Amino acid sequence: MRRALLVLSVLVALTTSAAAQQPAIVRHVLPNGLVVLVREDPAVGVVAASLLVRSGSAFETADTAGVTNFLQRAMLRGTKHHSTLALAEAAEELGGAVDASGDVDYAEVRATALARHWDALLALLAEVALEPTLPAGEIEKERALILGQLQTRADQPFPRAFDIALADLYGGHPYAWPALGRPESVARLTRAALLERYAAVYRADRMVLAVAGGVPRQRVIAVAERLFKRVPGTADAATGPATEAAPRGERRLVEREARQAQVLVGFLAPPLTHPDYPAMRVLGAVLGGGMSSRLFVELRDRRGLAYSTGVLTTNRTGPSLFLPYLGTAPANADAAVAGVLAEVDRLRRDRVDER
Repeated sequence: MRRALLVLSVLVALTTSAAAQQPAIVRHVLPNGLVVLVREDPAVGVVAASLLVRSGSAFETADTAGVTNFLQRAMLRGTKHHSTLALAEAAEELGGAVDASGDVDYAEVRATALARHWDALLALLAEVALEPTLPAGEIEKERALILGQLQTRADQPFPRAFDIALADLYGGHPYAWPALGRPESVARLTRAALLERYAAVYRADRMVLAVAGGVPRQRVIAVAERLFKRVPGTADAATGPATEAAPRGERRLVEREARQAQVLVGFLAPPLTHPDYPAMRVLGAVLGGGMSSRLFVELRDRRGLAYSTGVLTTNRTGPSLFLPYLGTAPANADAAVAGVLAEVDRLRRDRVDER
């Protein structure tokens, strides 16, 4: 018994020691309002940096849908000092890569490298973020790629069904379209529209720079201040959506040639900051989080109504998404819908066992 207690105390001590050694995240605000977060970990031989911008499809309209993602990708098409190819080669020489994308609630420029090249990495990231040239010819190349990706989504059963579900759930809210945008809006976006979006959102008070890895914390902050001090401060444009999400509350049937029927049942859910958000994520795991989930056990194993099943949940600053889905034989679609609704009703009706 004494030996067991001794082992237990050692384990507790080791756990406590490990927790105490976790590198702290230091927060520093530059004079222009840009927030810098640094996590220094000398044991790590790499560095990762991410510049997050409060932008994204949540700040778009039906006419500008996709402008954030389009802009971010076009920013990689050349800067004042590097072409597209030269940018990629410069990042590779540092042992890493640089990329950019637009999401729903944010846009991002991100980069990785060997830790010893952290300062060159930050300089390259700042160059992409602050000195893009958006060449007209490169914009057209990027437009063609995005339109091709949108066509691929439209041709694939699940992405197509998912996009329809988003539109029906969110109505006129910007969450109604994917971050890629809509074909008609992407086709119309001009270089001037991209420049206008850039000027509106690339403001210091909308930006957070996060750096983690084997880096010297105080030197990172000093270099960040030097690189980003020229970023303008207050932003007056690009406010959030004025339209509330408005689910249509209807059943939509889309017919096309396919071996499987895609069944999606969508619900609006609490935003990321709501107290009920963690509970919603737990319910998603109970309902569709793996082979022991209720949808898998009941509809796939016991009743044979699904080839695949699960629950998609999103983390949004606005209304999130709770979406049970399954793939089934077309002849079983009605029974599958009824089965999903029955399991959702069971969640409402019965307390979930904590075990």
